[in-house]
Amino acid sequence: MTTAPTQRLWELVVWRAERTPGQILLSDDRGRTMTAAGLRDTAERVAAGLAGQGVRPGSRVMWQLPTTLESVVLSVALARLGAVQNPVITVLREAELCALDDQFGPEFAVVPTRWRGFEHAAAVRSIAGARARVIPCDHSENPGTDLALPQGDPAGLPSPPASDAPRWVYVTSGSTARPKGVLHTDASVFASSNTMVDQFGVGEDDVFPMAYPFAHIGGIAWLITGLRVGSRLVLLDTFDPAASPAVMAEHGATILGSATPFFQAYLAAQQKHGAERLFPRLRLCMGGGAPVAPDLDELVRRTLGGDGVVNGYGLTEFPAAGFPRPRDEAGKARSSWLPGPGVEVRIVGADGTDLPTGNSGELRLRGPQRCVGYLDHQLDANAIDEQGYVRTGDLATMDEHGLVTMTGRLKEIVVRGAENISVAEIEAVLSTHPAIADIAVIGLPHARLGEMCCAVVVPVQGLPAPTLDDVRAHCRDSGLARYKTPERVETLPSIPRNSMGKILRQQVRAAIVEREVVPDDRRR
Repeated sequence: MTTAPTQRLWELVVWRAERTPGQILLSDDRGRTMTAAGLRDTAERVAAGLAGQGVRPGSRVMWQLPTTLESVVLSVALARLGAVQNPVITVLREAELCALDDQFGPEFAVVPTRWRGFEHAAAVRSIAGARARVIPCDHSENPGTDLALPQGDPAGLPSPPASDAPRWVYVTSGSTARPKGVLHTDASVFASSNTMVDQFGVGEDDVFPMAYPFAHIGGIAWLITGLRVGSRLVLLDTFDPAASPAVMAEHGATILGSATPFFQAYLAAQQKHGAERLFPRLRLCMGGGAPVAPDLDELVRRTLGGDGVVNGYGLTEFPAAGFPRPRDEAGKARSSWLPGPGVEVRIVGADGTDLPTGNSGELRLRGPQRCVGYLDHQLDANAIDEQGYVRTGDLATMDEHGLVTMTGRLKEIVVRGAENISVAEIEAVLSTHPAIADIAVIGLPHARLGEMCCAVVVPVQGLPAPTLDDVRAHCRDSGLARYKTPERVETLPSIPRNSMGKILRQQVRAAIVEREVVPDDRRR
């Protein structure tokens, strides 16, 4: 076989191992590396170890691991077995885990006993009870080169799965108050790598340090990219703005990701480093999630080199839809991008009919990386239209050349440091605070994070308004993930709503923004 398989992850792993067995595909910040043949062989041993603990084809396995070799090997091992896997980022806590448990009902959970101060295994046991068998993955107890995963003899493994049934369940909050499980197949996650290969021309000389959670759907997209072309993935279990850029430079990074806080850290590191290029092999910075400031692309090009910031578009239901041309400076400043291979675009009006070229409407997408649907199939009809296009909930225009330009959002989310945060979820938590009579959560611009969460509250009459510390403590006690906790609290005498009771969020935002520009003596 001379061309890479396109339908099965395990077939791709075997193909790469046979093609370039000694090529290093993976590194992590624990000093470990793994070759193409090493990934194949280790994943088979781990698959055997998991099988010894009862994991079978079709078993439901939730895993919540940091971005290390373990997370990559585990995902490949589960694909080898044909298990249904639910990757979960490590910052999610009891509230989100409980919602996902209701939908997925895992039979197994691969988690650290304790990681970064959180008792992962205890949380899973308290939520799932005896239904989910916990398989601990304790990195701290394996300080050397050994993987913190069970291993066994692969001789007794069954044949790899032949069907392309949905076996990937990724998590998105989208615009709802509840995390949702999004179903993908091997073929659809494979297609999520198409834009990197086609639009970036990623090749075997490229090195991409991944400092965001491998459990995001972008993790598997980059792994498949590396397997297809032979590029190297460097895994960092956390991002330290002061230390991580130097580590990435030591590995010879050619592509850096993935959001404004990261890019600012790279710029600061370069300034500290001096006149010599910190990343002499850098080709570009790849962005996603929140839009970047228009001047950041030019600043990165001038300071770090390469083609600046190439900020793409995608969502868990339809990952890596497209990117701008790396040298289209004007297009990048407008948040414009070109659809990737096989990606079809519709721009529709409020009535669902297609709009003429140049008109702003809802962006809808169809193509090979589209999800199958949701764990909760009742959500499918609202997410995918009658022609098979994903309703993104975002507003855009498309010109006669197929260039898509983002113009706004229908969805009520905050994109904080490339993480989507549902405002409804935070409002549901804060509505139970005894001192809050009404609540609206909005996103406000933030120089480092892109956006931050601001809780706008109406205090209960006769009680003092809750402080930021009060709000944070309430969110923590409610089990909300830390990154979703508001960074700012403001008060209003009432929350503006329409006749149906829906929050008029733009009015709320305008009232808060006005406070930043109106002198203090005019606010009284």
